[in-house]
Amino acid sequence: MTNAAGNRSLRAPTVLIVDDEASILEALEKVLTKEGLDVRVAPSGQQALEILRNQPVQVMITDLRMPGMKGDDLLKAVKALTPEVEVIVMTAYGTIENAVEAMKLGAYDFIAKPLKRAAIVAAVRKALDKHALVAENRELRAQLAAATQRSIVGNSQVMRATLEIARQAAASSATILLLGESGTGKELLARYIHEQSPRAARAFVPTNCAALPESILESELFGHEKGAFTGAIRNREGRFLEANTGTLFLDEIGEIPLHVQVKLLRALQEGEIEPVGGRVTKVDIRLVCATNRDLTEEVKAGRFREDLFYRINVIPIRIPPLRDRLEDVPLLADHFLRAFSARHGKAVEGVSEAALRLLGNYGWPGNVRELENAIERAVVLCRGGMIDVDDLPPELRDPQAGHGRQITFSVGTPLAEVERRLIMETLKFTRGDKRLAADLLGIATRTIYRKIEAGLVREEQYAPAVTGGGESDDLLH
Repeated sequence: MTNAAGNRSLRAPTVLIVDDEASILEALEKVLTKEGLDVRVAPSGQQALEILRNQPVQVMITDLRMPGMKGDDLLKAVKALTPEVEVIVMTAYGTIENAVEAMKLGAYDFIAKPLKRAAIVAAVRKALDKHALVAENRELRAQLAAATQRSIVGNSQVMRATLEIARQAAASSATILLLGESGTGKELLARYIHEQSPRAARAFVPTNCAALPESILESELFGHEKGAFTGAIRNREGRFLEANTGTLFLDEIGEIPLHVQVKLLRALQEGEIEPVGGRVTKVDIRLVCATNRDLTEEVKAGRFREDLFYRINVIPIRIPPLRDRLEDVPLLADHFLRAFSARHGKAVEGVSEAALRLLGNYGWPGNVRELENAIERAVVLCRGGMIDVDDLPPELRDPQAGHGRQITFSVGTPLAEVERRLIMETLKFTRGDKRLAADLLGIATRTIYRKIEAGLVREEQYAPAVTGGGESDDLLH
């Protein structure tokens, strides 16, 4: 074999043929070698597994009826050892049912005996195409995870320590509780943990518990059967089933009512859920929770179950507020500037020193999300090539502009109107961040959502628009 031929065989896809009949092995090897493929042969299942352990194989063709290890047993072993290998089974007339069963076990296709050259070549080519497509998808996922890891913005010691804990925790299956103020980046850190975990190729299902009305929260999480309640016109899979074998992220877990906490505890303890009006179902999920509340105080007040708290508090990770890592502000500002300049078609090249000083001296009650919104506003309003002081929001130029704002009411103003105006003005100050507004007012986030749903409070658009209505945390980009 020449060097050129050797290089070609190394580059060619590898097909493994398994059959106890030497004549079939010889015939198939000849056909597929002429197609430019690198062919390996094995007269038994045990030898096939040895080949698979020692070299990469893209497609395996195997007979179902062989002495020793049967074809279906070999198929099971292959899918356990090297699940990326596409398997084609050969079956004689009258054993089609066996081929169908093999496909249920993970086989890609089957070809009937007597074997025909065209059918063999077509089946192998299709299997190779599928293998290449799956490999490409896997590579894209890896690139996406790598891109996410590269684009973590922040070099402060406290942030590096937080991310190191997250990386270590991601490799386990333990429940994680993310703690931190609104806008620190809890949801995106949860995504980061998922992408670094063994479940990265599975679903990541984020759920904002505060945004779901109590009347439908149980159904949204655990699902329901048709007719279980008024309006249940069809079966519905809940978020737990959507996240099965993947990661479920429950944001604002402190907002879950007690009767739903009982079912959540069962899901964590027993690995099973009970849809509304349905039967118990097993689930396999990795749970990541988040809250900006002090759950120990919620437990003392009787609003959160103590046993559930200990179940979700296995690995607590506290995300630092932006005011505790102000050295990251220039990095974050530059990152947001580049992103929003491209999005809005603006040629903004940087931030002036005076503007950077203001950014570095501000308290950032809304954390990274507030900084992101401030930079987007500045990019949109900037008239030159640099963001300057005048482009920044008023509360940055004059910190008392927001906190010192006063609201006056006439004697006799109905309490409902006082409450409505307080919520509206606070939402204006937080530029739509409902969680931050709730924290400032000392009320539950769900209260604000409920007022908006009832039409008692208008959900206005703020300039620039607050991404996701304040429901997503921006830390990793």
